[in-house]
Amino acid sequence: MIPLSYFPAIDATLNATSAMLLAAGFVCIRRKKVLAHKTCMLSAAATSTVFLICYLWYHAHHGVTRFRGSGAVRSLYFALLGSHTVLAAVIVPLVAITLLRALRRNFRRHREIARWALPLWFYVSVTGVLVYWMLYHLYPSA
Repeated sequence: MIPLSYFPAIDATLNATSAMLLAAGFVCIRRKKVLAHKTCMLSAAATSTVFLICYLWYHAHHGVTRFRGSGAVRSLYFALLGSHTVLAAVIVPLVAITLLRALRRNFRRHREIARWALPLWFYVSVTGVLVYWMLYHLYPSA
């Protein structure tokens, strides 16, 4: 059994991995390496799914961790957290639709939504790592 205290770092690692896979997938499709693009994007989806499961497990068993910073860094933290949280909810159906269109080989419609989904998904993945770092390393709980 994985100790509960490991889950924030696991989640951050999964988010960072997802961001790297998304970036690699973008580079691959720009270079017309379609199979590599598909592999990266499906791997990013799997990684993000595992993240979501771990995240929900952790918060169901741990609850809320309070941010201890103050002043400008507190405002920055909550701005990042707020945008991250809203876009994390939005990105789930966007990613599902984007993947479904690609798997159905409807590439014109896939590209239309992927232009929005990819940068939003990347933002959510990167800000997830930043929120983790600020919460657990910049101002860790006592």
